[in-house]
Parts: sequence; structure tokens; C-alpha cells
Amino acid sequence: MAEEENNEQVEEETEATDEAAAEAPAAEETPAAEETADSGQQTAEADEAPAAEETPAAEETPAAEEAPAEPAADEEPEEVLSPKEARRRERSIHAGEANPPRSAEERAAERAQTRSAKATGRSRRRGQERAKRGEPGQGTAPAERVPGTRKIQYGTVVSDKADKTITVRVDIVRRHRRYEKVVRQSATVHAHDEANEAAEGDVVRVIESRPLSRTKRWRLVEVVEKAPVRT
Repeated sequence: MAEEENNEQVEEETEATDEAAAEAPAAEETPAAEETADSGQQTAEADEAPAAEETPAAEETPAAEEAPAEPAADEEPEEVLSPKEARRRERSIHAGEANPPRSAEERAAERAQTRSAKATGRSRRRGQERAKRGEPGQGTAPAERVPGTRKIQYGTVVSDKADKTITVRVDIVRRHRRYEKVVRQSATVHAHDEANEAAEGDVVRVIESRPLSRTKRWRLVEVVEKAPVRT
């Protein structure tokens, strides 16, 4: 009987121990959860605090960058100098040795020597260019004219207001002797028209003559083409 009572007491103590062990973790979990929640709140507050502090810093950064831009607007634009003024300024800041004093005759002789050297250099360069180009192009053949004969030109009448006088525009087309480019020019001459037969816009042929007035050195030969009638 005594052994049975001892066994029962042992079993009761074991059950009491098991129940206490089962209740102990449950009691300990509650504060741990509370501590976890508190730590989460503290972490959230800690994250929000830097974010609140970083916001003004981000706003201040552009202001700090814009600050040096203001004096840039007040800066004066760079001075644009002509080539002559730039050379004069370079000579004024030249730190080399100054030339000895010279008389007017010595300066003139030095300028003449410099010009002669430059002319020699130009002649040499032009000779090299001619040799590089080779034979010159044919270009426009010169007009055949027997010496002693008078020149004949074709032109367009631009004015017939004066009596017995017409103003003729002569177009000249030639090829440049160096660049081989066609150059178009025009010249205006006054021609004597005895019968007043040429009108403005006509194509006429004129020939050289003796001086007929202060400006007239040509004479009308014929009207090649009449101007179209204006309606």
C-alpha cells in the first residue's frame, strides 16, 4: 500500500511538473511578442526619422547648385577683337628683347627688304602652282580682229529717252585666266542713233566711231531684233 501511495505521489508530481512546464513557455511568449512589436515600432520610427531629415537636404541640394550660377549671368562676354587689334595686343604684351633704336632711313630700308623677300616668296609660290596645274586650258578663243579695224558689239537698248542717242548694255562673258571659271560682266555705252529707230529692249549692233559728244564713242549700225510689243 505504501508503495502504491508513493507511486501515485510521483505520478502527481510528474503531471504537475509537466503542466508547469507547458504553461511556462506560454507565459514567456507574451512578453517576447510585445518586445518584438515594440522593436518593430521603434524600427519604423527610426526609418521615418531619417526620411524626414533627408527631405530638406534633398531640397537644399539644388539651391546649393544654383547659387554659383548667378554670378555667371553677371559675367561680361568675351571681347571680340579684329585681327589688326589682336596683333597689336600681342605686340604690346611681347616680353622679348626690344629692337635697338633706328633712324627713318634704316626703317625704310628694312621695310623695302621685307617687301622684296615677300615678293620673291609669292613669285616662287605662283611658279609652283603653275607647274602643278600643267598646261593652261584652252578657254575662250580671242576674237579675230584685223589691226586697224573698228570694234563691233552686240547689246540691248536700255534707254532711248535722249534725242539721237541710245544707251546700250553690252554683256561680256569670258573665262577667268587663272580659275578657269566663266565670269559674266556688263558694260554700258552710248551710241549715236541718227534716225531714232532703236527702242528700249531692242537688240542692236553698234560700231566704234570718232568722239561724237562727251560720252558717245559708238554708232548704231542696225537693229538686229525688235523688242516684243507691250500690251
